[in-house]
Amino acid sequence: VQLQASGGGPVQAGESLRLSCAASQRSTRRFIMGWFRQAPGKEREFVAAISLSDGTRDYADSVKGRFTISRDSAKNTVYLQMNSLKLEDTAVYYCVGDGTLIRSSWSKSAAYDYWGQGTLVTVSS
Repeated sequence: VQLQASGGGPVQAGESLRLSCAASQRSTRRFIMGWFRQAPGKEREFVAAISLSDGTRDYADSVKGRFTISRDSAKNTVYLQMNSLKLEDTAVYYCVGDGTLIRSSWSKSAAYDYWGQGTLVTVSS
């Protein structure tokens, strides 16, 4: 499974940006896709995840109410709509996928088998 992420770039605080990630295939019907991010000097952190099969989704507390993850199951593609961006959202965003995760593992980076290349989001004031 290959993941291709796109959509990062520079943006000003308060603005919006949408990331996309397409999977070359699903390894299982219950394929989970999501996003992690890593800011300079910080550990990688969970952002959001969604089930391609039923649309169940989870978010990190830091992005709830501002970010929305959605999917196009037919295209094996997920989107991360990021609104009201803050300086602290600056990070490299990584698309992830896995076919066997239980929901309690969605926020654990070590649980994902598939990682896309990172896409940099830079929020400036």
